[in-house]
Amino acid sequence: MTQRETWATRAGFILAAVGSAVGLGNIWQFPFKTSTNGGAAFVLVYLLAAVLIGLPAILGEFVIGRRANLNAVAAFRKLDHPAWTAVGALGLLTGMWILSYYSVVGGWVIQYTIGSATGAYLTDTAAYFGSVATGPNAIAFHGLFMAITVGIVAFGVEDGIEAATRLMVPSIVVILVGLAVYAVTLDGSGPAYGYYLSPDIDYLAANLADIVPFAVGQAFFSLSLGMGAMITYASYLGDDDNLVTDGGIIVGLNSAVGLLAGLVVVPLLFVQFGTVPDSAAGGGPGALFVSVADAFASLGLAGRALGVVFFGVVLVAALSSAISLLEVATSYVVDTYGGRRPVVAAAFGTGLFLLGTLSAWRTAWLGWFDTLAYKVLLPTSVLLAVVFVGWIYGPQAVDELQKGTDGGARLATVWLWSLRTVVLVGVLVTLYLGVVSIYPSPGLPFV
Repeated sequence: MTQRETWATRAGFILAAVGSAVGLGNIWQFPFKTSTNGGAAFVLVYLLAAVLIGLPAILGEFVIGRRANLNAVAAFRKLDHPAWTAVGALGLLTGMWILSYYSVVGGWVIQYTIGSATGAYLTDTAAYFGSVATGPNAIAFHGLFMAITVGIVAFGVEDGIEAATRLMVPSIVVILVGLAVYAVTLDGSGPAYGYYLSPDIDYLAANLADIVPFAVGQAFFSLSLGMGAMITYASYLGDDDNLVTDGGIIVGLNSAVGLLAGLVVVPLLFVQFGTVPDSAAGGGPGALFVSVADAFASLGLAGRALGVVFFGVVLVAALSSAISLLEVATSYVVDTYGGRRPVVAAAFGTGLFLLGTLSAWRTAWLGWFDTLAYKVLLPTSVLLAVVFVGWIYGPQAVDELQKGTDGGARLATVWLWSLRTVVLVGVLVTLYLGVVSIYPSPGLPFV
């Protein structure tokens, strides 16, 4: 029997997990959701959700993965709860669902990186987005992004995923810091920081029911929760790794990168428009691309250079997340059926490419896929995992969390009860609000 792969170093695991978390969810979705949900009001709810719900939930997924030492689906059978394999299967399917349209957006990023270098979008940013977002161009670059993702996963855990994220994650952080510092120097950026960092409590109180599903969904999405990714990544860990410390680092770095992305994007929008423009606040999933491209276009040659750097780092972040989602399904087949990793990764990549052509052909499909993922699939998957860890596997989960720590029995008990109460209620409320917001009219883009 072939020995199962492991992380070469603890830092490799942390960087890979951060890479999974730090993706389009942070640099595309986070500024977009912030812009459409009241700026700092959304940021506040998101940060609370990341700490109070995201951190306990990610530790729950770590416990499942390391305890079983298997992929997200087979893990529950290994833990003597075969009926709960449906939870792992839902996570795998959710991740595949997301990756199918995520890859389309990744294709947009490739085209915008090229367009920044050539100046292709400078004359008419809206027309440029229309030319790259749908149709043959979108399908072709969706295929290219998926092919790159497959190539990295095919090389395996240590030589593929760990090696790639060791380079990707530090690059993302360094470049975003540089861009955020640059944004501070721009004339007219001052009001952006009030919008982004000073919550409007009246707005928050009036719109809380609308903000909560998106903010908690953003925490799930950006932390790769409910997709089987963190269960799978933790399955390559040893018993001496401190899950609590690692989880705290991952959540902290993930949130920091999201905030950094906002410190780049929001000031750029204010410099160009004096506020968050209607195209960003009320548009579809491509609205932020148009608005940010407008901001870069207004800066002339410097804007082209900044565009290459910005969209380049978005591309790196997108790939670091995409490989984690593809790894979930690849790991399942390799563990369970002994398939060859390159062949399995290529097979899943091909299937996801075909599914993603819907989103590449019409952005209405992409918006529907994204809404269903945020408001239904992710909270449902997280809810079931929380119930399993908190109420079914409780004592064993506490035991597993304590491994690699100096004692920590009290902390583990507090964590367990936070899953059983605060996290459970938070996820239930989020799921309820999400379902109510799309029922009875889910907005299917059939016509």
